[in-house]
Amino acid sequence: MASINITLRSKPNKKNEFPVILRIVKDRKSKLISLGMLCEKEDWDSKKNEFKKTYANASQRNRVLLKLQEKALKIIDEFALDDIDFTLNQFETKFRGRKSSSVTVSEFWKEKINDFIKAGRIGNSKPYKDTYNSFFKFHKNKNILFREVTPAFLDKYETFLRSNNNSNGGIGIKMRTIRALYNYAIKSGIVDEKYYPFKIYKISKFKAKGVKKALIRDEMKLMEAINTQKYPHLINTKNYLVFSYYMGGMNFVDMMKLKWDNIQGDRIQYIRSKTKGKFTVKMLEPVKQIIAYYKAQNRPTKYVFPILLKEDLSPVQIDNRKHKTLRRFNKQLKEIAEIQGLEQNVTSYVIRHSFATNLKFAGISTDVIGRSMGHADVSITQAYLKEFKDDIIDDAMSKLLEEPILQYAS
Repeated sequence: MASINITLRSKPNKKNEFPVILRIVKDRKSKLISLGMLCEKEDWDSKKNEFKKTYANASQRNRVLLKLQEKALKIIDEFALDDIDFTLNQFETKFRGRKSSSVTVSEFWKEKINDFIKAGRIGNSKPYKDTYNSFFKFHKNKNILFREVTPAFLDKYETFLRSNNNSNGGIGIKMRTIRALYNYAIKSGIVDEKYYPFKIYKISKFKAKGVKKALIRDEMKLMEAINTQKYPHLINTKNYLVFSYYMGGMNFVDMMKLKWDNIQGDRIQYIRSKTKGKFTVKMLEPVKQIIAYYKAQNRPTKYVFPILLKEDLSPVQIDNRKHKTLRRFNKQLKEIAEIQGLEQNVTSYVIRHSFATNLKFAGISTDVIGRSMGHADVSITQAYLKEFKDDIIDDAMSKLLEEPILQYAS
């Protein structure tokens, strides 16, 4: 919630006059905006935040201050009504009456990156940083406006990316990032929707076709059956892939952050990092065995898995650790697949898809699978998906264990 007040700047000018300013505070950050008036300290009422009667034309000046304060509050209310999580720079733009259309792509982009970082969403900031650097390597002028990012402009940028050996997947990520940024800008009133270039420029052409993204049950069983006595360096990777699979395709970052107090009886309760959705998942036997394995290690940490090895890491440190360990996890998944004679490029993403695919093959409805994975849109609305009871999800996931259970975490 933002707050405002009118006060004097702490430092006077050479004539010992203090600038009158509007201070806005939001998310523990503040911005000072000069109101174009000066006042000596003895002429300022610091309790009422207005000019004293000793100041020339005090009544008139105080009416101006009141109008400016009302204007500031109205701007904050307008942002709230439009459900815009505004930045201090966006507030200043509206308050000063600067045309939103004059805000450059570079300015708005940097604000968005900073918003992600301040919110601890380091992972979200990375594609925005990478795409920003690529975008302005192509287009040197950082004064470009959103309305100048046209379908023709994006075609030229795509050609530039291809000439620099970017794959379809890499180009798709960059274009989706620009599209998301453009949507944020429209929502913030920076650019009119009529300039939206993605009505003509289509990103769907970058979507990979015909690529197998899941392991069928027999292939998954082969991955689980890796002999960790022969390959002891793969024990954690085996446990992580089994845990992810039998926990509904749990994301690596959520496993990394899983704490012992997330375990409540025979269920694991956690909040998914990506969507902030709340999950409660019944532990199947393989999951119980893995939990017992790490419990027996008695490590002095609140985390279940030996990924975050220290307490109280900063968001940046956690993100760096995630990237390092996820790279190793994916590398060792490929090693397990090769040892077990599988030709597929197995990644953590493939394990997540394998859970959904095998439930589908077992006859479970898409709606129930979507609910178990936390999908908000699997052809029906999130509101409808939430109507499924936990026992329906539990029964569906138990289908994964219809074959004899292997021994895990050993």
